[in-house]
Amino acid sequence: MNRREFLRQTGGAFGAAASGWLAGCGPSNGSGSGTNWDEHVSIVYDRNDPVAMAGPSQWAIGQVRSALQSRGFATRDLRLPIGSRATRYNLLVSGADGQFGKSRISVPPEPESLVLAPTNIAYGRQSLLACGRDVRGLVYALTEVADAIRLGEGTAPLPQLSKPVIEKPANQVRGIMRLFASEVEDKPWFYDREFWAHYLAMLASERFNRFNLALGLGYDFARNIRDSYFYFAYPFFLEVPGYNVRAVGLPDAERDKNLATLRFISEAAVGRGLHFQLGIWSHVSQWADSPHANYTIEGLPPDKHAEYCRDALKLLLQSCPAIGGITFRIHGESGIPEGSYDFWKTLFDGAAQCGRKVQIDLHAKGIDQEMIDIALATGLTVTVAPKSWAEHTGLSYHQASIRPTEMPPRDRPDQGFFAKSSGSRSFMRYGYGDLLKEDRRYGIVHRMWPGTQRLLLWGDPALAAGYGRTSSFCGSLGLELFEPLSFKGRQGSGLPGGRCAYAAQTLQPQWDFEKYGYGYRLWGRLLYNPDADPATWKRLLRKQLGASADAAESGLAQASISVFVPPTMPDGPM
Repeated sequence: MNRREFLRQTGGAFGAAASGWLAGCGPSNGSGSGTNWDEHVSIVYDRNDPVAMAGPSQWAIGQVRSALQSRGFATRDLRLPIGSRATRYNLLVSGADGQFGKSRISVPPEPESLVLAPTNIAYGRQSLLACGRDVRGLVYALTEVADAIRLGEGTAPLPQLSKPVIEKPANQVRGIMRLFASEVEDKPWFYDREFWAHYLAMLASERFNRFNLALGLGYDFARNIRDSYFYFAYPFFLEVPGYNVRAVGLPDAERDKNLATLRFISEAAVGRGLHFQLGIWSHVSQWADSPHANYTIEGLPPDKHAEYCRDALKLLLQSCPAIGGITFRIHGESGIPEGSYDFWKTLFDGAAQCGRKVQIDLHAKGIDQEMIDIALATGLTVTVAPKSWAEHTGLSYHQASIRPTEMPPRDRPDQGFFAKSSGSRSFMRYGYGDLLKEDRRYGIVHRMWPGTQRLLLWGDPALAAGYGRTSSFCGSLGLELFEPLSFKGRQGSGLPGGRCAYAAQTLQPQWDFEKYGYGYRLWGRLLYNPDADPATWKRLLRKQLGASADAAESGLAQASISVFVPPTMPDGPM
């Protein structure tokens, strides 16, 4: 028997045996006769601990349990105190400053901080402590344990740490934006609930804490529209009482399905410890020179436009209570003439009146203080998001000067549809402009735009760590990245057959984000902690490539740098 056949037969036999054993070894409370509990991994937490008992923490405990079972280890849950029930392997789970017997574990005071530490406090048995300052911190601690179990080596079920791991976030916001830009390409993943379970789990496990689903960003201007699905989003989700506005050609059942799907996605994100942000980038309901648009909007007279958008936004937020914030494009590409402050004041009232505190996030192009003040007057949390490094993925520093093409024109008053972004506020097109005032009452989140669709690889740890160190520049909150496949299928260019475009079906992943799994790992973890232990991202390469892992890391980093668009200066690229 050759080596390949030996592995095939023995691997298959083990898989069949493991499947039969694991089918009956779900979570247990420790009761039962004839069971050798000492062979189980005990997951220990206090039912009175609000952090450990929170929904996302319980989801993360489930991730640990699933990882253990995937490697053939049975598990059981134990309540505190453990007493003599401590087993050979114990995972002790606690919220901030956990108390186990006479020992107390101190966690850094910053939100989302975590501690992983080896300990002998469970009656002399070697145990691993996973502790978080808050729910997200505990989620990160537990998903780190699950990741190490799935990708680890050796025979021990739990990670064997030689010293405590203590981490705190370098950036308050570590976000990913995913666009719905094509009906034909994006409907499959939008409706696929199994996709969302894996995608959101990946984001939370890699320590992103914000997910932004963006609608209406597939076009820059409201003309020559072909694919208008979600372009003016409200009628695709809602029938608003008092109005007769609808998307022509959209069945009512599909509209209702869209709302149920949005509610599911937002709740699933929150259930994994993520903040869910909804981007509504376009507020124009009629588009010019668009005879081939697949949907049109009817029943919305111009004099009711602002009121309808306000009432629709309010109803949408009430219908999806897990939505934590709304992202708005407030310059002319939204379809609203710049300087239309009354429209935005009316619209923002919809968020203010929804019955809970949500975040208003304003795209920075063309923004001025009057627009910011209108948002602040709602009493809601306001952030402004300038483009990080123009529209390119460049080296990790901030644009410190205004390019000549963005300098405000002299001796010309603001006028026209793009009065601000092409007039006195043209310098806000790229970079942070004059937003970093010391007395500002709004947050700053830098948003990294795709810049180029030639991005094939996304795997340089030095680059990701550089952004991790600089994204809190001058008190900024952090960074939100467009996902690698942003704008795929935009402006009616979508094609059936998936988003990855592999000619060889053997390369096709089950879900498109898996193509960039290593990149998500680097950016999420290094935005959280730019000084993270390299072993935390290298374990994925080692699991897949063994002794070639270090060479693969170097090769991926070099290839990733080569496809980034560098800045062009008067004396050449730099």
